[in-house]
Amino acid sequence: QVQLVESGGGLVQAGGSLRLSCAASGIIYRIRAMGWYRQVPGKQRELVAGITSGGSTNYADSVKGRFTIIRDNAKNMLYLQMNSLKPEDTAVYYCNADIMTDWAARGDFWGQGTQVTVSS
Repeated sequence: QVQLVESGGGLVQAGGSLRLSCAASGIIYRIRAMGWYRQVPGKQRELVAGITSGGSTNYADSVKGRFTIIRDNAKNMLYLQMNSLKPEDTAVYYCNADIMTDWAARGDFWGQGTQVTVSS
């Protein structure tokens, strides 16, 4: 079994910062791509930022220059540093990872989500 557990969400004023963390645990052979997604009620879940096993990153246009995705391969951790937060960043944020549980088995795993609320 693989688990992804997010932490670090909360309430912050516009212009403030938050750092989300995601811990991957369980039977892990190798973690491939990882990412942060977010979802607001009534809308589809959207990619916020992604990072490959080699460290290449990509960001949604709406967060470029404000958010930074970081991974620690040694600790199976993923982070999202969010600066200059705006009310429109309010959402539930989910951690996602493409994980190989052995040399031939691979799955797409999600965390339970963490709420981020930005007040104006």
